[in-house]
Amino acid sequence: MIELPKYRRVLITGANGLLGQALVALLSKEPQYDVLATGRDLAGKFRQQSCGYVPMDITDAEELRHTFTDFAPDVVINTAAMTMVDDCETKRDQCWQLNVTAVEQIVRLCRIFGSRLIHLSTDFIFDGEMGPYAEHARPNPLSYYGRSKLASENAIRSLQPNQWAIVRTVLVYGTGLNLTRPNIATWLIRQLKDQKPVKLVTDQWRTPTYVHDLADGIERLIRFRKSGVWNLSGREMMTVYDFGKTIARTLGYNEELISPTDSTGFTQPAKRPLKTGLLILKAESEIGYKPHPIPKNILDLARREAVLRTETDDV
Repeated sequence: MIELPKYRRVLITGANGLLGQALVALLSKEPQYDVLATGRDLAGKFRQQSCGYVPMDITDAEELRHTFTDFAPDVVINTAAMTMVDDCETKRDQCWQLNVTAVEQIVRLCRIFGSRLIHLSTDFIFDGEMGPYAEHARPNPLSYYGRSKLASENAIRSLQPNQWAIVRTVLVYGTGLNLTRPNIATWLIRQLKDQKPVKLVTDQWRTPTYVHDLADGIERLIRFRKSGVWNLSGREMMTVYDFGKTIARTLGYNEELISPTDSTGFTQPAKRPLKTGLLILKAESEIGYKPHPIPKNILDLARREAVLRTETDDV
């Protein structure tokens, strides 16, 4: 019998982002993983984690090659991407370089080193006409961001069938240390806390995803050596407006501060799909993925925010 190695060497790109921090926190505490976190910053944005960190820009082919050579990863989790949908529409060269060209280089290195690649994708590869979507649904992106992410999926499929997994997710929310920008939940909580009125759309449907549920699903894909396309999102299908009302209600903020509108009320460079959301039956049945209810996740988010504030005040 061939004995499997005790440690799986896991390389995480974009480790200082929301999902990257959650993955570092989860994987670095497990003894079966040897984690190397990477990001554009000079230092990692996490504390008390048992992992290494090196600065790395995935658009720099030489930096990528050196990191692969030095660490020789068994698994690569690519969370790095340009995700600001409107910026992708107006800065197309930058978007393509980060979301496609860099991914093609990661694919080449995974092929050379025999590494498995887990890549994060999005519900924005769909047009929103037939949501929620299963893994086999036909993509038809409306925005340049969606087209770039679909192109990256296609690049990854050139690896051996058992060498890649694509994780599609939706409207990820959560909190982290010194994040460069808020997500919908943290932005809304700040607005409500400051008693500022907000407008949220009633015609965009999603399955909001808590970042720690998503990280747990990704760990399960590594643990069970799964490949192919996987939907990892929340279970509840709702409008962005209803999501906001749920946040306010759960945390005891004034729900009247949130007023309904629709997509015609916003002028944005990129077109958004109206009804996406993902079906997660495959992940639930095959890897035991169990996202928590939104109210429970919002309370957990608030608790983590309080801890981060306390730690920051103590520094």
